[in-house]
Amino acid sequence: MALWKRGRIWWSYVWIDGVRRAKSTGTSNRRLAEKVDQDFKDELQRARLGMRVPQPEMTFGELAARFLAEATPKPHQLDRLRHLLPFFSDIQIGRIGKALVREYRAQRHAEKRVSDATVNRDFSVLRHILFFAVDEGLLMANPVSRMPLVRERRTPRMVISVREEQALLAVASPHLRILIIAALDTGMRRGELLAQRWEHVDLNRGLIFVTRSKTAEGEGREIPLTKRLSNLLAASPRPSGPVFTYRDRPISLIKTAWKATMRRAGIRYYRFHDLRHAFNCRLLEAGISREVRMALMGHSAGNDVHLRYVHTELPAKREAIRKLEVWVEQQSNLLNQQGERDDSTEASGSGNPQVRPDGSTRTEAVEEENAGGSRA
Repeated sequence: MALWKRGRIWWSYVWIDGVRRAKSTGTSNRRLAEKVDQDFKDELQRARLGMRVPQPEMTFGELAARFLAEATPKPHQLDRLRHLLPFFSDIQIGRIGKALVREYRAQRHAEKRVSDATVNRDFSVLRHILFFAVDEGLLMANPVSRMPLVRERRTPRMVISVREEQALLAVASPHLRILIIAALDTGMRRGELLAQRWEHVDLNRGLIFVTRSKTAEGEGREIPLTKRLSNLLAASPRPSGPVFTYRDRPISLIKTAWKATMRRAGIRYYRFHDLRHAFNCRLLEAGISREVRMALMGHSAGNDVHLRYVHTELPAKREAIRKLEVWVEQQSNLLNQQGERDDSTEASGSGNPQVRPDGSTRTEAVEEENAGGSRA
């Protein structure tokens, strides 16, 4: 028998290679003591065979430090750890369970008004780190592996209109203006755009190759260039280096410039990522099939078995971009016609000048035409 009672507490005694090992179970309950005894035997046996011994007493802060050092974390995981560490840092990973996760969720909602989707992202990173602990032998099992996420409510996404696009481009600084046009005409993510290099732009064929993406499906995809984006890039081509720069230096952040531009434009606020959403919606409006849109945007087919056997060829992508240009041109023409009708009904000099697709106002265009006529 490996269990002996000393006073009211059961003790576990195990002989390994002629050496006696003793450990207090810390309880007077026989059934609980037998479980502790078995865990003690398993732990000693794993150590004898050179296997990794679980360390449930390790704190989550120590586990997170090891995860950061060895697991090459992604940016979104680093961001979520800013919220997870204040709550879980001093808690032993063996004590983390569903009750603690529910307590964290309640505290997160109490501190700041966040959506269930945001807290679900926190929980996904927590679960991923605990799976890392299992892989490293620090835990026998992930205690929250089967805990479901809270069902998320779908929120409506506003799509930037052509009129709002024109107002935005009219007040944007040159380095941000070309980024906005690139996002609207290619659907590339902000990170993809800022990492894009001239070595992966083929102006002769009118293609841009995405080589650094958030997802594996997004890397290596080719996107045909629209005429306006191709003209902007052809105006200052370079043999190498980053495509989008500010004063010949790579752009790393656009948050401040984006907010200032939105404020000057006087339109409702959009995130820069919403430009990618606008690209997808405009392709849908232009009648482009789902498969082609997914190929252009680098979306994964997920669990859709049928889409795994669909390969989108380059001609289909070129036709999609051509239809997109036609759709945007039609919308711009409608805005111009509406502006002309408004001008004819309003008194001269009253009202705001209309913003044209090239970023200039209609009043400025009329003055240029008059000046050209007088020079002629």
